[in-house]
Amino acid sequence: MSMWLIANDDGIHAPGLKALMGAVSRLSDFVVVAPDGNRSGYSNALTLDKPLRVEQVDDVRYAVNGTPTDCVHLAINGLLPEDPERVVSGINAGANLGDDALYSGTLAAAVEGRFLKNTAVAFSVTSWQPDYWADAAEIAYQVLSRLEALSLPDRTVLNVNIPNLPIEKIRGFRLTRLGHRQRASDVQPTIDPRGRRAFWIGVAGDPADSGEGTDFHAIANDHVSITPLHADMTRYDTFTTMDAWLKGF
Repeated sequence: MSMWLIANDDGIHAPGLKALMGAVSRLSDFVVVAPDGNRSGYSNALTLDKPLRVEQVDDVRYAVNGTPTDCVHLAINGLLPEDPERVVSGINAGANLGDDALYSGTLAAAVEGRFLKNTAVAFSVTSWQPDYWADAAEIAYQVLSRLEALSLPDRTVLNVNIPNLPIEKIRGFRLTRLGHRQRASDVQPTIDPRGRRAFWIGVAGDPADSGEGTDFHAIANDHVSITPLHADMTRYDTFTTMDAWLKGF
């Protein structure tokens, strides 16, 4: 069997990671390299100001005192005796829809696996406290088991969001694009135990671009959302305007 790499941002002991391990075990041997604690919202951060420490938890799990991207970076650049064939990330507790992709550690772990020849996949359930881990794991299995029939360009990453529903109430799968959110709510000021001013980041903004075809629309209508992504952030549709502007220099 092949060997896949499983990572996440909720940490080595997260229930979603355990659920994903069960799904992947039906398809491939695997190794887990995941943060030693919750690293949600770390996006694609790499730790460059201190060494990373790795603890082997058991035969297949390694915990890292770093970010999700650190975990995958280590795993495909020397930590493991051989490169994994695919990176699978999740299953995250909480949606990663629209602009969430900019902040998501779950998605970042998959994006760091873009250098491998096989498509990386990030899975999320659209609830901070999912009720149906076994059902989400079954959805993950269904997606992963059909990847061999899918031929995509190099460095493609699939962002999969699963409704927090029992599987019999999920209405199917939808190919989607990222929607967009409104601005987040205001930060929440507080005072820490030493009397210093501090702030909680506010909740994510409501959907702003959530029409048919978006990941928001799919989830709102009880479908699994599958969005193909890549790391090229170039805004190609500005080239004509930018070219004319640069000629003025």
